[in-house]
Amino acid sequence: MAGEYRLLLENARQLVLVCGRGEKYLLRAGMASLAVLQNASLVVGQDGYIKAVGQADVIRNQFSGATFERKIDCTGKCILPGLVDAHTHPVWAGDRVHEFAMKLAGASYMEIHQAGGGIHFTVEHTRKATEEELFNTFKHRLERMRRAGSTLVECKSGYGLNLETELKMLRVIERAKQSMDIGISSTYCGAHSVPKGKTATEAADDIIHNHLPKLKELKLSGEIHVNNIDVFCEKGVFDLDSTRRILQAGKDTGLQINFHGDELHPMKSAELGAELGAQAISHLEEVSDEGIAAIARAKCAAVLLPTTAYMLRLKQPQAGKMLNEGVIVALGSDFNPNAYCFSMPMVMHLACVNMKMSMNEALAAATINAAYALGKSDTHGSIEIGKQGDLVIINSSRWEHLIYQFGGHQTLIDYVIVKGKVVYKNERCGITSSY
Repeated sequence: MAGEYRLLLENARQLVLVCGRGEKYLLRAGMASLAVLQNASLVVGQDGYIKAVGQADVIRNQFSGATFERKIDCTGKCILPGLVDAHTHPVWAGDRVHEFAMKLAGASYMEIHQAGGGIHFTVEHTRKATEEELFNTFKHRLERMRRAGSTLVECKSGYGLNLETELKMLRVIERAKQSMDIGISSTYCGAHSVPKGKTATEAADDIIHNHLPKLKELKLSGEIHVNNIDVFCEKGVFDLDSTRRILQAGKDTGLQINFHGDELHPMKSAELGAELGAQAISHLEEVSDEGIAAIARAKCAAVLLPTTAYMLRLKQPQAGKMLNEGVIVALGSDFNPNAYCFSMPMVMHLACVNMKMSMNEALAAATINAAYALGKSDTHGSIEIGKQGDLVIINSSRWEHLIYQFGGHQTLIDYVIVKGKVVYKNERCGITSSY
């Protein structure tokens, strides 16, 4: 029987709001003292949005006569905002486990790429795969991300490099948006690599004159809604001029700029992103001091990817310097065939250990700031009245266990909730009542 409200979570030992005053993002000072309530409850309405958050006894009195579709007793447990993964490549066919062995033997990312492996290997397999095959593997990957606490995920195309396959990937992402209980921010990444037989200039021309007009047409017809545009701005891939042309053309069609920059070589990508009004730039392992200052001024989020630096043995991104200089630092898993990690709790742990972030900083970077990087921090990334009821309940009396227990999320997470609806329940949890 339907209740007046969708969900009541009551008596949590800790309820981690992250933000308490409607902040769109947190800088280092704000991250130092995250908003946390003790012995607290919250209510999610039938529309999937949070209606009340507060002390358990206050909520109990305020809603004493109300009916709920579901109640969950969170005694001794912690409630956190759903995690936001600000950078993934989850639609593809053909794994690259053989390349992991090559990397372990000393081959660099660009050596593998230039030998026809890397992105080109995945492109070949993705072009051959059917839409149904791609959707089924994508759905499975999203479910694994969700079980690890992610409730909003940025999802890129980019393993097609021709219009037909890029659209196939974007249709798969659109289908998941419509059919699955998980938030998705979709990104057109047709400039992920230069297709074989083309120069960067020719590839840019094809994207600007053919791909982007088609995306605009499909948006107007309601078939595909893309949120962001991405380019791999890198030496030997897309140079600064080609990157500028593609990003500007994407922005002109209404897409947010959210791109790969300064990963393997200093390219002045951060300076370009700040100039173009980018919402976010990812990687930034090789960013210049001037680039850091530029994105801080421009309020352009830096999406740092600790798994990539770890797996490719790259220089760690300068998280501390960025935070000190007022950059909005976010985190992403960079899930792809080259960095196979679904788990934002593990990403946060790596950010703390390898990038020397505090646990508070890592959580803010994986919630409110990751939501900001996707232009969604008005509805996601914190537990506040009026925001979407995306939540994670962990079986611990302190929220820090979600980061502290490296690889422990599979037994630590009891529930994952999207819009007030339980979308994952750990099988060891008992049956909860509906009222």
